[in-house]
Order: sequence, then structure tokens, then C-alpha cells
Amino acid sequence: MKTYKHVALAMISAFALSLLATGCDKEISHTESEKVKSDGTVEKKEKTTTESPDGTVKKEEKKSTEPAPP
Repeated sequence: MKTYKHVALAMISAFALSLLATGCDKEISHTESEKVKSDGTVEKKEKTTTESPDGTVKKEEKKSTEPAPP
């Protein structure tokens, strides 16, 4: 029974250490824009640039369009 507890504790510790070692992405820039067209539709754009701990840069762009209100 004691061996099981030691193995479980070792596994939990290894998991926690892996989370601490990886770190979080750092947000470099974030922009949002909203444009209303002449027919009333709303066009939204969102751009985010992040840098991971290993130095890679990731760019995300989201676009959405909402129809004009009735």
C-alpha cells in the first residue's frame, strides 16, 4: 500500500513539474476592429500574436460577420 502512495506521489509531482517547465505563451500584440457597413451588417476582425517559451511566434486572425438587425 505504501508503494502505491509513493508511485502516485511521484506521478503527481512529475506532472506538476512539467506544467511549470513549459510556461505560458506571451501575448505580443492584440488588435480588434469593428466595421458597420451601409446595409447594417457588422464585420468584426481580431488579430493576436503570441510567442511561446521556445521562441516560436504564432499569429491568429478571427473574422466574423453579424447580419443587420431586423
